[in-house]
Amino acid sequence: QVQLVESGGGLVQAGDSLRLSCVASEYPSRNYHIGWFRQAPGKEREFVAANSRSQFAVYSDSVKGRFTISRDNARNTVYLQMNNLKPEDTAVYYCAASTSVAYGSGSPSHYTSWGQGTQVTVSS
Repeated sequence: QVQLVESGGGLVQAGDSLRLSCVASEYPSRNYHIGWFRQAPGKEREFVAANSRSQFAVYSDSVKGRFTISRDNARNTVYLQMNNLKPEDTAVYYCAASTSVAYGSGSPSHYTSWGQGTQVTVSS
């Protein structure tokens, strides 16, 4: 099973940018669709973006135009570039791996491997 480790979270001000990284090990990232999800306190896990094995990107409406997902298969890494951050983006961000054709549906149930998460806090 692929292992995933996220990094890059932190405390920033509204309008700032962050880049999250998700590094895959045990199996190459190119074998998987990779998604980013987030979970704020007291809320359900929410789909943010996904990047298919063929590098097709899907975004939630809440981040479209501000976030960009990309991958570097040579480094087994998927990135989430987050620009113009807002306080409502505050959450723990998780990356996850999928081999399902429904990876872009937004449902966490189509993802089988998860990282431990990285905290993003945006102050107003």
